[in-house]
Parts: sequence; structure tokens; C-alpha cells
Amino acid sequence: MRGHGTHRQPAGTWSDDTSLSLCLAESLCGGYNLRDQGQWFRRWWFESEWTPHGEVFDIGVTTRHAISRLERVDDPRLAGPRDVNSNGNGSLMRILPLALYLARCDPAERINASMDASCLTHGHVRSQLACAFYVELAARIINGLSLTAALRDTQVVFTDLIETRFPDERLAFTLPLKPRLADRGDKEISGSGYVIHTLGASLWCCLNSGSYEEAVLRAVNLGEDTDTTGAVTGGLAGLIYGADSIPEHWWCQLSRLADIEDLIQRFSKACEDCWKETT
Repeated sequence: MRGHGTHRQPAGTWSDDTSLSLCLAESLCGGYNLRDQGQWFRRWWFESEWTPHGEVFDIGVTTRHAISRLERVDDPRLAGPRDVNSNGNGSLMRILPLALYLARCDPAERINASMDASCLTHGHVRSQLACAFYVELAARIINGLSLTAALRDTQVVFTDLIETRFPDERLAFTLPLKPRLADRGDKEISGSGYVIHTLGASLWCCLNSGSYEEAVLRAVNLGEDTDTTGAVTGGLAGLIYGADSIPEHWWCQLSRLADIEDLIQRFSKACEDCWKETT
């Protein structure tokens, strides 16, 4: 919002988190198609589509490697690296549009779709589960539950899912599955780029805030990977408090605001159509 920070960009600039989220929303306007999602990610990196100023100024190592593979694999789900050291937050940061689009779908279908979408850039099961957890939580909020109720239900679903299908991930998900996550001290919360840290931090920030602005500022002030922690937290906070809760002096200076608003209208229509088909 002040500009000329880490990447020396002007105020109102958004990072790769938003760019890839907008690419996903753009793809979903035409339906859920993994190949098309991957093509939009390629257009962003190679053609600067959905960049704030016509250039890509930041891209994660795992994301870059995966996007370069998308044209060389028969199944786009095979593009994202699957080793345990490739569990950055690059798929979690862009996944929220899927929660909106599939909000009325069967939860099992939504979980599978979220895990598959993660694989375009991050194929390890930990990243897949983190994306699915976030999407499932967000979908429950969209469908009218409070944050605490949505989190409780999501924790029940994923405790069972991990125990029955992915027991090796039990320890990794200790923080997101904690019954009293809100009571954790700030020393237990990290703003690093590790996907579980980002997921846990976003939950903790929302649970310990009373407004959109407070949640996002709390997230950014954790330090480290500030754009992604802020983006993932802001996604949930936006659902909890609504668009009107976003400070005007934040959104009014966004780069390409008119383009974003146009996409929002088209994406909203696509979501409504999907909801009608699944209810």
C-alpha cells in the first residue's frame, strides 16, 4: 500500500499470489478444467497475463519448475514436484476461487478437485491436503457457518481423512487440527513460506481478529512471507466480514481495479451457474 518495498513496486501492486488467483478465477469462468488452469498459469509467466504492470517480478522456485513442465506432461496433475521439500505455499496462495466455485458441491468432490488443482504446481500430498483443508473451510463459511463452526467441522473431516488415507501426514497437520488453535501463543505461529505454517497462521490470525483489517495486518506483521500469509488470511477474512469491510483506501488504489472488477462479475456469474447445477 505504500510501495517500493521488497520488489520496489509502486503502491497498489499485487504479487504472484493475486496473479495466480486471478488466473484460476479466469479459468473457472469456463468451468473446472485442469489443463486450462495450467495454460492460464503459463500465460501469466510467459506472457505477463494478469500481472499488475505487465511484468512478472516474483515467482517461487517450485511454481516456476512446475509451470515449465506443464507443456511436457500428458496429465497436468503430474507437473508439480512431489518431493517433501517442495511444500511451499504456492498452491495454497491461489486456491480460494475454487472454494467459491465449488461451494455447493459434495464435500468429497470438492476435496478431490482441490487436491488435483494443487498438483499443477505442488504435487506432494501435504500441499494437496492443505489446499483441500482451506477450500473446505472456506466453502463452509460461504454456506453460512461461523469461522469457529466451519473450522470445527473441517477439523473433524480432515482428522478422519488423514487417519484413514494419509497417516504419515498426521504430525505435519498438528497445528491446523488443534482443537484450541486460537489459544496458541504468537511464538507458536510462523509466517514462513512452508505451506503448513501459512495455513496455520491464516487460521490463527482470523481467530484472533475482529475485522478484515485487523486480520490482514496481524498476518503481515508476522513477517517472513508476508504477501502470501496476508493473501491467505485475507481470503478467509473477506468471506467472514464481507467486501464492504475492506478499507476503501486499500482497494481504491489497486492496480487494474477496473479489470479486476470485470473479472469478479464474470466469475460471480460462473459460480452462480455452477451452484445451480449442483443444488
